[in-house]
Amino acid sequence: MGDWLWYGGRPSVDLVNTIRDRKLGGRETLRTAADLEAWLRAADLPGVPADDDLRATRRLREAIDLLAFPAASAPDRGTVAEAGDALPRTAREAADVINAAIAAAPPVPRLALDGAGRPISAPRDESTAAALAVLAVDAVGLLTGDDLLRVCAAHDCGIRFVDRSPARNRQWCSMRRCGNRTKARRHYDRTRT
Repeated sequence: MGDWLWYGGRPSVDLVNTIRDRKLGGRETLRTAADLEAWLRAADLPGVPADDDLRATRRLREAIDLLAFPAASAPDRGTVAEAGDALPRTAREAADVINAAIAAAPPVPRLALDGAGRPISAPRDESTAAALAVLAVDAVGLLTGDDLLRVCAAHDCGIRFVDRSPARNRQWCSMRRCGNRTKARRHYDRTRT
C-alpha cells in the first residue's frame, strides 16, 4: 500500500495513474478494497469500499483513460483486468460509466480542508460512491476543458498527466522519477559511442 503517485494534476488523472508501468504491460495498485480505501484516504476522499466498489473504481478509471487518452496504443493502455471487471471498450461505454458514477451519488459539495489546510471540495455523502462521483465530475471537467493531456515519454512509464508547464512541452511525469533517468541514459549512450 501507499504506492501512489500524484503527478496527474487532477484527481481523475491520479486515479488513472493507479495502474503503473503501463508501457511494460501494467501493474495494478488497487488490488483489494483495502488498497482502494488507502488511496481514497490519501486523495482526501471518503469511503470504506467493498469489492463491488473496487470493481466500480476500476471501471471508472478505465473509462477516464479511454476518453482522456484515446491516442494511447493498446500496449500502452496497460489495463490490468481482474475477474469480474467489465471494463468499457468504446467511447460510448466509457461515457456511460462516468455518467453512472455521477448519478450513483450526486455530489453536493461542501468546503473542507485537506491535510495541508488547503480548501478542497468534499462530498457531503461519505460513501465510496460519493468519492467516485467526485472523481467522475472531475473527469467531466478534464474531458470538456482545455487541459493539455500527455503520457510520460519514458520508455517504461506510461503515467498520464496534465501539462501545465509554461511552454506546454512537459515530457515526463516527473523530472525526478523519469526525466533524470532518461537524460542520464541518453548521455551514457552518447558518450559510450
